[in-house]
Order: sequence, then structure tokens, then C-alpha cells
Amino acid sequence: MPRGDLTNEEWARLKPHLPKSGERGGRWAGHRRVINGILYRHRTGVPWRDLPMRFGKWKTVYERHRRWSADGTWDKLFASVLADADAEGRIDWSMVSVDSTTCRAHQHAAGARRRPPRVPGKRRKPRQHRHDEGLGRSRGGLTCKIHLAGEGGRRPLSLLITPGHWGDAPKLIPVMERVRVGRLGGGRPRTRPEHLGGDKAYSSRRNRRYLRRRQIKHTIPEPKNQRANRKRRGSEGGRPAGFDKTIYKRRNEVERTIKALKNFRAVATRFDKRAYVFHGTVTVAAIRLWLRS
Repeated sequence: MPRGDLTNEEWARLKPHLPKSGERGGRWAGHRRVINGILYRHRTGVPWRDLPMRFGKWKTVYERHRRWSADGTWDKLFASVLADADAEGRIDWSMVSVDSTTCRAHQHAAGARRRPPRVPGKRRKPRQHRHDEGLGRSRGGLTCKIHLAGEGGRRPLSLLITPGHWGDAPKLIPVMERVRVGRLGGGRPRTRPEHLGGDKAYSSRRNRRYLRRRQIKHTIPEPKNQRANRKRRGSEGGRPAGFDKTIYKRRNEVERTIKALKNFRAVATRFDKRAYVFHGTVTVAAIRLWLRS
């Protein structure tokens, strides 16, 4: 079996959730070979046109990735893989941490058309479309940022793409709202971890109120300026935020999750012009991490 391809065990986990083959004129025939081609491109970062011939026509591989990114198929597969993992007890809910990472955008990622894209065959926009295409300017040039929540097993539970210059604190709530792990036996999806960890960038009154309202215990250090401002206001400043150094040490798990995601070169460096396509690229990398035993 070539390096990086899906093993028989991983394919058996993914196959039940894929769109049915043979429908719509047989367009979806050969899922396994095409998905292996998508994984090869994400792992190596090669241009789509340079895919080896063993994966078939490069246009077929690219179009399927683009279509599934636009209509939300990758998001549905990610949700299905998470539900299977939760049913098997492979999700560590004892500690979920939030963090972000900046990805340098390649020069090929710039220059997308200003006309909003459409889902192929339909008249609506892609689910993860952004008018700014998730690109922001900094001193180093164009950058993109991935916000995520990672569980204790060092795998992502939710993802969010924004421009690289956007802050972390305002995105804690959107990232946590995306944590929805379904239950195979029916019922409401699980959305609340036992504990949440984050660095001082996520310390704000809004975030702490949100976590208290949802009854989520959290360990987020308080920056010096916020601590001084609270003391200056006296009793109106409220009580100091609790902080447990022992629990905070587990925050390295989300950093190791980011490292695992960035082992995919198409994630570490963004080559996709459209934000919804890059979101699909990161989602495929997350699915790959969950498929591994």
C-alpha cells in the first residue's frame, strides 16, 4: 500500500458515511482512489496538476474536493466520524482547549474573483464562503488563521477560518458553538466538555460569562492589565478568576493538535484561493487524524 493512503481499517470507518456511488450518472464512482489523491495533495502540498497518474485525472480529484467543500459534504463526514469516535469512547471530554495558529498564504492564494462563488449545480453560495476569503495582511504578507477546539486526545473537535490579523478572544464563542458531536443512539448532540483551557488571549468578561452560563469549568489566566484594572475598581471589579496551574499544563494538548494538522503541507501553507476550499482542506486533515487508530 503506498505511503499516506487509507488503510483497509480506515477505509472501513469512512466508507459508510460517503455519498452513494453510481448515482447522478455514476459521477461518484471510485471514492477511495479519489480520496487518496486528495490526501496525497494535502500531505505533500503539490499543485493539483502534478498529482501522480495512479489517482486518475487531476481534474476529477480537484473537482470532487471543491464540490464537497462547497456543499458541506466534508463537514458532514467530519461530524459522522466524530459521532463514531464518541460512541467508541475515543473522545477525551475531560479537557478541551482552544487555540489558534497562523498560516502563511502562498502567492497563488491571492487573486480570487470578487464575484461570489456558487455551489455547483445550485444557486446558493458555499456554506463556508467568506467575502474576505479568510485572508489578512500583516508585516509578513497575506496570512490566514485557523481557530480550533482540541480534545484531550490531541484531535480537533471544531474549526473556524478567519483572516490572519483577527484576534483570538472574539472567536472563542463561535468555536465552542461549533462543537456538536452527535449520538448514534439518538438524542441531543454533546456540546459541553467537562473543562475548558485557553491562554491569556481568551481572557475577557464576555467569554467568562458565556462559559459560566453554560456551566463549563475553565482555566484561563488573567493578564496583568486586566488584573490591575479589576483591583483598581475595588468591589465593582468582581472576584479574581480562579486558576489551576496543574490543569493549565494540559493546554499543550491543543498545541500538539495544531502540530499534527500542520504536518499536512497544504494546511501549513495555504494554496487555495477560496476560503471555503481551504476550510475543506483543513477539515480533510482533521478527518484523517480521527481515522487513525
